[in-house]
Amino acid sequence: MINSDKFHKSRMRKEKFFQFYGIIAILMALSFLIILAYTIGSKGLPGFFQTYINASFDISQEYVDPENTGDEEVIKKGRYRKVFKEGVINIFPEAADNRASYRQASKIFSKGVSYQLRNMVLENNDLIGTKINIEVLASSEIDQLHKGNIDRNLPENLRPVSDWQLKSYDQLIQQGLIKTKFNVNFFTKGDSRNPEEAGILGALVGSALTLLITLVLSFPLGVATAIYLEEFAPKNKLTDIIEININNLAAVPSIVFGLLGLAVILNIFGIPRSIPLAGGLVLTLMTLPTVIISSRASLRSVPPSIREAALGIGASKQQAVFHHVVPSAAPGMFTGTIIGMAQALGETAPLLMMGMVAFIVEVPQSIMDPATVLPAQVYLWADSPERGFEEKTSAAIMTLVVFLIVMNSLAVYCRKKLEKKW
Repeated sequence: MINSDKFHKSRMRKEKFFQFYGIIAILMALSFLIILAYTIGSKGLPGFFQTYINASFDISQEYVDPENTGDEEVIKKGRYRKVFKEGVINIFPEAADNRASYRQASKIFSKGVSYQLRNMVLENNDLIGTKINIEVLASSEIDQLHKGNIDRNLPENLRPVSDWQLKSYDQLIQQGLIKTKFNVNFFTKGDSRNPEEAGILGALVGSALTLLITLVLSFPLGVATAIYLEEFAPKNKLTDIIEININNLAAVPSIVFGLLGLAVILNIFGIPRSIPLAGGLVLTLMTLPTVIISSRASLRSVPPSIREAALGIGASKQQAVFHHVVPSAAPGMFTGTIIGMAQALGETAPLLMMGMVAFIVEVPQSIMDPATVLPAQVYLWADSPERGFEEKTSAAIMTLVVFLIVMNSLAVYCRKKLEKKW
């Protein structure tokens, strides 16, 4: 005869061990998440700030518009590099007669300063003939030095900053001409070859346009497919095969969808590469199985009594489904769609095959303009040799994670707010 007390103690001991292992698993998972968040955050937070230098520039009419025409084309072709050079010499007089010194002094500033001056003059022609005092971007090397990412004790040949530039940097610090500000350009500009000027606006807009195409196509197609298969399709071998293939498609690696898009969307239909339309179409193919499966699960969760009650009072099959069942299942459909969209937002492999990893400077204005997406932008920057892109990569990852958290939180909110208790 089994000793019930001994059996009870053994069962309780196993239950405590199971709880202990569960707590350990949760703690380990949290530890890994904290380490990941700290690693990305510690590297990414400096990317949201940038080093600026306060400098004066004489917008000489001789260099910008010598004949005082006021013509925009003439002003656009002005000698702004000369304006920049005189501004540099104004700060470092010793560079006036020494080309080597001027070359090093100019590298303290971003390569885009002359373009910044041109854009300012184009926006306000009254600046011609005046002396302006503005904050301009420091070069990526000076930015990294100012943030403490360059060891100034290393020999000169092992540093990206020369001894002359170190001395000049210290001079600027003493004069109070260097400051760190929030990097607005990171969110308001497109990509650039210069780390200090690179931004994610182009990638953000490209992601938004791509996801818009994905949502417009995948949601109605996925929901309509789920409604037909669950409510109207006859149960036979053909529908069984369709269901099996939909479930299999949900597990197919994303790169396969990229290859499919490359073969069909680009080569057969001739849609241009690197545009949100092409990326949205391939992400639609990838997202459809998720939307269909989640929508069917939502339809199954509706109690049969609702269908029976609608049919019992004289409603047709179509009326019962669209007037009663689908509205009751809508919260789950919305949740599944949002989760599918969040998955699409983080995809890179299929979009690489569609050419959306190209270097795009201009912010796309429509679904037919060349564009990239945020994950592809991260991929591009991670492959860049400049040290300044390392923190930009982590900052872009942080932005992407925030978007994913927002989308998943929205899915949870929709489920809690709209779900019905049966």
